[in-house]
Amino acid sequence: MRRLLTICTLILISGNLAALSPTTPIAVHLVRDPGLSAGVRDALRDVPDGVQVSILVREVGGGAVLEAQQPDLSLIPASTQKLVTAASVLVDRGGAGGWWSTELTVPAAEVGQKNVSALTLRGGADPTLSVAGGPNSLRALAKQAFARGLRRVKAVQLDESPMQAGGWTDLIVGVPMTAVRLSEWDTNPPLSAQEARARAGAALIAELRRAGIAVDADGVGVAPKFTPYLAPARVDEQGKPLPPDPLIPVKRRPEHGIASVRSGSPAPLLAAVLRPSDNLKAEELLGTLAATPSGRGTLAGALLRERAALRRMGIDLTGVELADGSGLSRDNRLTARTQVQLLSVLYDLPYAAAKASATLPAAVYRARRNVFAEALPRAGTGDNNPAHTGRGGTMALRLQNSGLDVRAKTGTLPGVSALAGYVTAKSGKTLAFAIMMNGPETTPILTLRGVQDRMVRAIAAAH
Repeated sequence: MRRLLTICTLILISGNLAALSPTTPIAVHLVRDPGLSAGVRDALRDVPDGVQVSILVREVGGGAVLEAQQPDLSLIPASTQKLVTAASVLVDRGGAGGWWSTELTVPAAEVGQKNVSALTLRGGADPTLSVAGGPNSLRALAKQAFARGLRRVKAVQLDESPMQAGGWTDLIVGVPMTAVRLSEWDTNPPLSAQEARARAGAALIAELRRAGIAVDADGVGVAPKFTPYLAPARVDEQGKPLPPDPLIPVKRRPEHGIASVRSGSPAPLLAAVLRPSDNLKAEELLGTLAATPSGRGTLAGALLRERAALRRMGIDLTGVELADGSGLSRDNRLTARTQVQLLSVLYDLPYAAAKASATLPAAVYRARRNVFAEALPRAGTGDNNPAHTGRGGTMALRLQNSGLDVRAKTGTLPGVSALAGYVTAKSGKTLAFAIMMNGPETTPILTLRGVQDRMVRAIAAAH
């Protein structure tokens, strides 16, 4: 048995720290992680040699740590990295009620005119925007523009400033992140920012014409970068400086919006990422964190915002290295403790229902009203879809006939297998767990998965 991490907790006997004299005795209590139950230890006997194993199990809602083995070991998480991506975006968007927006703008001097020199499509990397599917679409934008009197456009252009396509070249999926993305691209994504611009622009032009708006040019341009107006210095008749003229020339004002749409809740997209473990959608989710001034439009900026979101949640980032949104990179590092902390926070955080008083947090999971838990694959559903698009996702054929309610994310790379999520224990309590295994690339993954499944059964039975 590997040596357990010891955490020293100082308990002050009397008063506050300022009231203590240098000779005041301090009682020191050693609080140890509890080790492993017999069933978990028995399952671990089948782990091949050379595999590092990290385990942590905790009752949600601030409950006690129930099982632990090297929970602070920094390991490759594989696709359980998607838990971090999904949670960070959910928190960044403000929960299940969050959204992304896309708009059409015209030059300030041409607001209200039937004919405009340029129409600009501006997006925030919303991965749910479609060409014609419902209210969050290019078709809806075109209809709005027509309803507001627009009849002719000289040129269509895209604002590419929110995303720097060159800042995403390290992604293993090999697809650039762009400010405007269309859900129809899922099976055939553009391979360059230029291709993305051409395809998005062509789709918008087609929808504008369909709505009754003439477009003179078939090509799509890039919107010029906006430069804030700096008023020239002024002096009075005696040469003394005067305040700047507050009037901004109309040609130097920001463009005005004439149409806008916004997405629905991000919750369905989380399920579309987590259940089938969709790598491209995970990177698109991460990309939404970059499409803001603080995200700088780059992968590095998105990862910084992701770390900031984790800090706001109170997650311990010791041993954490973030390299992408999907977990394909072997440069990612997480700990079991980090993942269990994240699961514990998300268990109580986002509710699908608006009335927070209607259901106590402890009952939300079993009532199937927790957005994050419901986005996870559910074990043993048996929906044997090769694309893992059913409710069970990548867990559909695992833990079948176990009678357990397990919502968990899998992670797999050569030599890497991980499982993290929730299980309802025999006691009825909901437990957050993380099991991480890293070994040589030749390690049999099916063996590791079998060990994990036996461990989950043992954990549920022991608690």
